[in-house]
Amino acid sequence: MKVQSIGIRWNQVDLARTFTFRNSKQTYHGIPIIAANMDTTGTFEMARVLSKHTLFTAMQKHYSLDEWKTFAVNHPECLEHIAASSGSGKADLERLCEILEAIPDIKYICLDVANGYSEYFVEFVKTVRDKFPKHTIMAGNVVTGEMVEELILSGADIIKVGIGPGSVCTTRIKTGVGYPQLSAVIECADSAHGLKGHIISDGGCSCPGDVAKAFGAGADFVMMGGMLAGHDQCLGEVVQKDGKKVKLFYGMSSDTAMKKYVGGVAEYRASEGRTVEVPYRGDVENTIRDILGGLRSTCTYVGAAKLKELSRRTTFIRVTQQASTMFH
Repeated sequence: MKVQSIGIRWNQVDLARTFTFRNSKQTYHGIPIIAANMDTTGTFEMARVLSKHTLFTAMQKHYSLDEWKTFAVNHPECLEHIAASSGSGKADLERLCEILEAIPDIKYICLDVANGYSEYFVEFVKTVRDKFPKHTIMAGNVVTGEMVEELILSGADIIKVGIGPGSVCTTRIKTGVGYPQLSAVIECADSAHGLKGHIISDGGCSCPGDVAKAFGAGADFVMMGGMLAGHDQCLGEVVQKDGKKVKLFYGMSSDTAMKKYVGGVAEYRASEGRTVEVPYRGDVENTIRDILGGLRSTCTYVGAAKLKELSRRTTFIRVTQQASTMFH
C-alpha cells in the first residue's frame, strides 16, 4: 500500500466497527480482529484477554459443555465477543446445540470446514440457520465470489475467506488447490457487500502490516492463528529446546490434531497441516498492542480517521519484495 495523505494522529484513529448482519439482524460493535478457532489459539484464556480490547475469539470446538458452562458463569463479559465453533458432522451439530441452549448469551456461530464447496455444507448452513434464526453465522472456507453469494443466500452472515494461506496449512502443497489471499479478499468482499453480507480474511497474516492490507482489501474481519501462537493464553506447555523456550502450534488438519481428536489421519486422505515449534512469546497482551498500534499507524499514513475508511483510501502496488532483509 502507498501513502496517500497525512494529518491524522495515532490517538485519533477509531479501530472499532459497527455492523448489522444481513440474516441474523444482530448488531456487532468492536475491533474486528478474530483469534482463529484452532485448538491452540481459540481458547478461553485467549478470549479473556482479547475481549478486554473488544477483539473477538472463535472458540475451538473441543471444549466440553461443562467447561463452557464454567467459563460462562465466571466470565459473562466475554460472551458477546466469542463464537461457538462447529464442523458439519451430526455430532458437531449436537454439541453446538447443547452449548447454545445452555448458554443463550452466545450469539455467534462459526461453521468451519476446510472445503466450503459442497452441497452438503450449503445444506448444513441452511439447517443451522433454521435452528438458530437470530444467531449470527460465520461460515467457510471459500475463495470465490459465487460461493460467497451462495452461502449468504443460504443463511450465513459472515463468510470465511481463505484456502491455503495459513502459516501451518499445507493444502496448496498436498493438493495443488488454493487462491492468492489478497485477490480472494478483494473479490469475495465485493460479492458479499453487494448482498449486504460480510467476510473474514482467514489466514496469511504474518505481521501487523498484513492485517492492515486485509482490511484495505475490503475484509470486514481479519482472523489470525500464527500471529497469536506461542503465548501464555495458547493451549500447550512451554518446553525447553536447545536452550530456548518453545510451544507447539499446528494446523487442525495436521497429524498432531488428527491423532489428538480422531485417532489419526484416515488412510484414504493426507494431512494438510504442519506441526511447528514456535518461540515462546509470553503474554498475548503485548502482541495485541503491537497489532493495534500498527493498524492505527496504517490509518495515519493513508489519512483514514476510522478503520471503516481504510479500504476507500487504499491503493495496492505490486512489488517484488516487501521489506529489506539486510538485518533479518
